[in-house]
Order: sequence, then structure tokens, then C-alpha cells
Amino acid sequence: MTIRTIMLGACSALAFTAFAGAETLTIATVNNGDMIRMQKLTGDFTEKNPDIELEWVTLEENVLRERVTTDIATKGGQYDVMTIGNYEVPIWAKQGWLLELDSLGDDYDVDDLLPAIRGGLTVDGKLYAAPFYGESAMIMYRTDLFEASGLEMPDEPTWSFIGEAARKIKEDNPDVNGICLRGKAGWGENMAFVTALTNSFGGRWFDEEWKPQFDQPEWKEALTFYADLMKDAGPSGASSNGFNENLTLFQQGKCGMWIDATVAASFVSNPDDSTVAGDVGYALFPSKEGVDNHGNWLWSWNLAVPAGSQKAEAAQKFIAWATSKDYTELVAEKEGWANVPPGTRTSLYENEDYKEAAPFAEPTLAAMQAADITKPTVDPVPYTGGQFVAIPEFQGLGTTVGQIFSSVIAGQSSVDDALAQAQTVAEREMRRAGYN
Repeated sequence: MTIRTIMLGACSALAFTAFAGAETLTIATVNNGDMIRMQKLTGDFTEKNPDIELEWVTLEENVLRERVTTDIATKGGQYDVMTIGNYEVPIWAKQGWLLELDSLGDDYDVDDLLPAIRGGLTVDGKLYAAPFYGESAMIMYRTDLFEASGLEMPDEPTWSFIGEAARKIKEDNPDVNGICLRGKAGWGENMAFVTALTNSFGGRWFDEEWKPQFDQPEWKEALTFYADLMKDAGPSGASSNGFNENLTLFQQGKCGMWIDATVAASFVSNPDDSTVAGDVGYALFPSKEGVDNHGNWLWSWNLAVPAGSQKAEAAQKFIAWATSKDYTELVAEKEGWANVPPGTRTSLYENEDYKEAAPFAEPTLAAMQAADITKPTVDPVPYTGGQFVAIPEFQGLGTTVGQIFSSVIAGQSSVDDALAQAQTVAEREMRRAGYN
């Protein structure tokens, strides 16, 4: 046997040993554009951490929520890293379902996280998730169609203006939907928008005694406005459209306006993906005349480690990589500054390269700073949130109500019947849960 053969054999043995000793992290994530981009760039992580392999489970938003909730509640242990929202983090942390993120590294710079985002992920002074991106909600609209129809977006648009503008655009452009809004059932899909809409109409889910409020006039006015607007100026099959479906419609030039998460801005303004990239404007989430509440939400998709994971150290290494300032630089290098994950770090909004490349940076930050999850409604409420109610029961209740309201958009139920159903379901759930 030659020396070369011995060396090759030794190298093969070492490689096999390293491979055999590698830990595999199973990561559950949502099929949003920023998450898909992250998966494409993880070669950078595995190159730096050859002892860690990554296995991805990428799911549609509603399915992701269902799967990770079931797994963590039953201690199933399927996932080492979960993508969850700022709704779940404080609730699950208090239940002991998440591990504290205490090994992100000395250079992670936790203090650079935007205070509102960091606060929503912190319980008793401990960080239980790291934000991958943060968002509020705003209007994205076609400046070319507005100009052609003689419309001008106000600095603080009202719902009346939005309704009139959507119908005018549809009338002037029969092949374009005047507006695209979420209709797909789910507490984080249609109910995210409908709850924010109703907040801006002066409504609320519960009064101070936890009594459901679907029988109040604000809900009827808001839901009627939404249903009529979708019927007059929205896309066909809107009851099946969530964030991703409306994103595609807008990118294809089929929406005059879209009111949704600020994170969408980088995708509608990217000429590689969007046919209308050069004709997009941004505006504040609307309010109702006489109601001082825009209703724009505050949300973040975050990476967390379930308490049942046996690979906490490796999981935190990955989370630190994916939510770091270095990752932002990596995306900027590979995809351009306009495509970096938004809404998590103060330093990003102080970065001149980002502000120059991203015309939506200032509107996004303004929307996030205007959101107040501690006071999401006009009248007092016993909960925090924005587009959600921060109680454990909301996940199931919100989805059920979302299904009821989606049937209105599908033409299968009236507004009055849907609100009566929602009131009955909510009263029953709150009694069962012991709230009243």
C-alpha cells in the first residue's frame, strides 16, 4: 500500500467521522419570500459550521402554525428551531415551552434590536426568540393608475377615500382589481387584516369584562365595508387569497392597491419579481373619519428553540447567524440592500446604503413606530395585541371566526349572520375558558 493510499484512506475516515458526528437541526419555517431566501443562503452557515446540518420543513402559514403548536404542546420534539410570531412567544415562554436564548454570542448585539420588537420577545427580562423580520401594515398602491385616474393619495388616507379610489381604478381599468385584501381564513390571515380594520373603525374584540363585541355597530360597519369593497373592486376567489396570493397578484399588475404587511414592499419593488416595480407608492394604514386610530399592526416572525430540543447549542448558533447584522450584510451582498430582512434592527434604519436602496424604508419604520400593541383600540380593553388578541384561546377562536368571515367574502353568508355566529362562538369559548 502506498503512502498516498494510506493518506487518502485516512482523509476518508476523517471525513466520515466528521459527517457521522454532525448534528442535524430540523427547522420549521413559513413559505414567505424572506424565509425562502434564507434557505438559499445557508451554505454560508454550514461552511462556517461543518458539524451542523440543516433540514428544512417549509409550510404555508396556517399549516405552520398548526404543526408547531401541536408539536410544542405535546412535546413532540419534531423541530429544533421554530418560526413563530410575537403572539406565541410570550404565551409559550410563560408556559415553559421555549428555551431562553442566552448563547447568541458576544457580537450579536441584542441592544441593536428595535425596542418594540425586542420587548415583544422578552419575558421577565429574558429573550425567548430572535426576530428574523419585523413588520407593520401599510398601503401599497400603483402610482401610475392613481395618476391616470386623477387620484392623489392623502398623507393620512381614510377608508372612504380608499373605497372610492378602489372603485374608480376598477372602473377605469376593468382588467385590474381596484384593491386586493386578505380573504383566506385564519387568525393570522384574514383576521389579521379584519381585526386591524375593525380597530380603525373604533371596534374591539372584547370589552373590559371580556364580553365579545361582535354584536356592536363598529363590527357591522367594518365588516360591511370590507365585504362590499371586495365585491365591488376585489379579485374573484378572494376568499382563498392570503398574503402570498395577493403578493403575486400585485406583482403581476393586477391590483391597484394592496393593504398588507410592510415586509411585502421589497418584493413589489423588486424589478426581478414585480412587473410594476417602478410604479409603487406607500401610505399609512387608513383610518375612519372621526376615529383617531389607524389600526396598523406590529408583527415579527422569529426563530425560537422549543424546550424539548436536545440540540439547543447548535440551534442557537443557527439563530444567531440568521438574525445577525452579518446576515444582513450577506443578503445585501448577494441580493442588494433593498432585499435585506426589514424591521428588526435600529442600525438598518441608520444605514445610508439601505435608505438609498429602499424607498419603503422610511414608511415602514414610521408604520412600525406608530403601532401601539399596548393600546390597539379606541375604547379600553383587557388585552394587548393589534391584529390579534394576546391570549392562548385566540389561536383557535380567531381561526373559527376567520372561517365564518371568509364565508361572507365567498358569498355564502351575510354580514349579519356571520356576526351573530361569531358572537355565539366567542361567548361560548370565553365561558368555557373561564373569562366570564
